[in-house]
Amino acid sequence: MARCFSLTASRNWFYRYTYAQSGLRSVSTDIGGGTVMHCWVPKTHRAYKATLLLLHGFGANAMWQWSGLLRPLASRFNLYIPDLLFFGDSYTSLPDRTEAFQARCVMRLLEARGVAGRLTLVGLSYGGFVGYSAAAQFPERVERLVLCSAGVCLEETDLKEGLFPVADLDEAAGILLPQTPEKLRMLVRLSFVKPATTMPSCFLRDFIHVMCTEYINEKRELLQAIIRDRKLSELPKITQPTLIIWGDQDQIFPLELAHRLKSHLGENAQLVVIRNAGHAANLEKAKEFYRHLKAFLIDSLTQPSQPLNQNKAE
Repeated sequence: MARCFSLTASRNWFYRYTYAQSGLRSVSTDIGGGTVMHCWVPKTHRAYKATLLLLHGFGANAMWQWSGLLRPLASRFNLYIPDLLFFGDSYTSLPDRTEAFQARCVMRLLEARGVAGRLTLVGLSYGGFVGYSAAAQFPERVERLVLCSAGVCLEETDLKEGLFPVADLDEAAGILLPQTPEKLRMLVRLSFVKPATTMPSCFLRDFIHVMCTEYINEKRELLQAIIRDRKLSELPKITQPTLIIWGDQDQIFPLELAHRLKSHLGENAQLVVIRNAGHAANLEKAKEFYRHLKAFLIDSLTQPSQPLNQNKAE
């Protein structure tokens, strides 16, 4: 039986080329304790540029989730785009699976690469959990924060109370870590308001084989760690200026969690709701998504400061 053309491998090659053309290079760094982290780093770190750290969510790896923002951001910032542990080429032999441990590993990675001073952090979905923890643990390093569709305010009881389209952790893992074309189609339907109408099983199996089978048990443990025994009352309140971006039809982390987070952070946070967008608002509404990033990351630094206590909708 003839094998299906590997679109996934082709896309991987294309993304690597795109990152290299954007002035980044691929490096793996041993940060100790049996932990190695892969990261895209600037070929040359420019002292006159601010540092911007981009943290991806569950799914493929960092390359797939940030490629569309490379060129406009690389011209303004020293970009650091790591694969979080058990994604891409990052791994550890240590047993800790919490987002707090992920955050410490990311900060050790930057230290090992000689990246000093304050930085801005953008976290997408699971990357937002890690980014929030980094902001709480390292307030002297994380100056500003962007959280995109990151349900850090969820509680374990939300599953049983029907806030999510799944009722328990096993069902959530089956969708967020798809191992069959049917589960991957379900994830796409939950992530996009207008998902692709044609998704051949051959291509989906190829994607799963290349991107979704490695470290599957460890990824389940990462998912368990962010949900089990989670309580809003135990979530630290960060003080950095924070932009919250959310799709109004997010079915992975419903919009209620965005308002919950805004209420938790108070005047330090601004909530932007993108209309007709799901969980993958960074892909589905890429132009609007970047416009809000630019306003917070770039434009706000050249204009008189404005209070961050308002909600906006697009």
